Amino acid sequence: MNRNAENIKETMQPDPWFLYRLMLKSRLFEIEVTRLWQEGHIPGEMHLGMGEEAIIAGVVGQLSEGDAMALDHRGTPPLLMRGVDPVLLLREFLGRSDGLCRGRGGHMHLFCQNPLAASSGIVGASGPAAAGFALAARYLRPGTLAVAFFGEGAANQGMLMESLNLAAAWKLPVLFVCKDNQKAITTSSPSVTGGVLTERAEGFGIPAEAVDGIDAERIWHAAHEAITRARKGKGPTFLHARCVHLEGHFLGDPLLRIARHPLKEMRPMAGPLMKSLLNPKGSSMGKRTESLRTITSLIKENIKQRFSKQGDPLAYTRKKLQSDKPRLKALEAVVEAETRQVLAAALAPNPDD
Repeated sequence: MNRNAENIKETMQPDPWFLYRLMLKSRLFEIEVTRLWQEGHIPGEMHLGMGEEAIIAGVVGQLSEGDAMALDHRGTPPLLMRGVDPVLLLREFLGRSDGLCRGRGGHMHLFCQNPLAASSGIVGASGPAAAGFALAARYLRPGTLAVAFFGEGAANQGMLMESLNLAAAWKLPVLFVCKDNQKAITTSSPSVTGGVLTERAEGFGIPAEAVDGIDAERIWHAAHEAITRARKGKGPTFLHARCVHLEGHFLGDPLLRIARHPLKEMRPMAGPLMKSLLNPKGSSMGKRTESLRTITSLIKENIKQRFSKQGDPLAYTRKKLQSDKPRLKALEAVVEAETRQVLAAALAPNPDD
């Protein structure tokens, strides 16, 4: 485990420099992933964790040897912050046989034995995976725990609620972390979710807390209490953290493309939208107008997010560190150099090919 992480544990206080380093490492890596995807080197969809870094750092920065992570389809930040070799990870995304999972897992379906982590593209699957990890931890690695990361859309999946139920009934050492960006792809989450998620967890008898997902130190404090409870055998905790996906649901998200290039992207859509609106057949004019209003609202919201730094956890944390600019620049220079080294090593030819 990183010595800085050990120091955090000893003082029971978060180190913003350590947290920022974890977050920056993830952000710069995913910026390079974005470039490689745009250039056509990475096949398929790509879901990034840009905007979730504070949530991940505040939790993963406190994990110890033997702790397990159950991840969703945005597993890159927690894997990087946990110490998985970034070269192997990038080679995996490239589909190379010398990648983390021999190039067969892509970025969503990954497994790592040490540190113990598994990801899945199945929505809500991190719940039962974490419950299984936690049950094994109780018998095989006493004092360790499991963490489940998932989005708010997954909170409506039956298997996740079953996992909450068993974790509560058996007092499993598991931390459920909900990363809520208020959107299930393009659907407004509040429009399809009843009640309050923290209250839903409390209904199972699980302590729950809502915390600002942009503030890594606040996440750290909430997670520290939950992790301590789990290690002492007092059962699970549910954390609900709000965040913004800075690159949309996936790279190439059409809503973000419209936000970045409104005239170019809307021109081919304007005709079909008006034709649909004025078509005499189908639903009523009122319903069609409401649908158009919903689409317009989503576009406006994405434009607002695109040109605002309010939801960027790195910008938020970096502002706190401005009082020591030489140290900040030195830290950033080191992480940038490390990222360049990772990129060079990952793109080097495979000698076995």
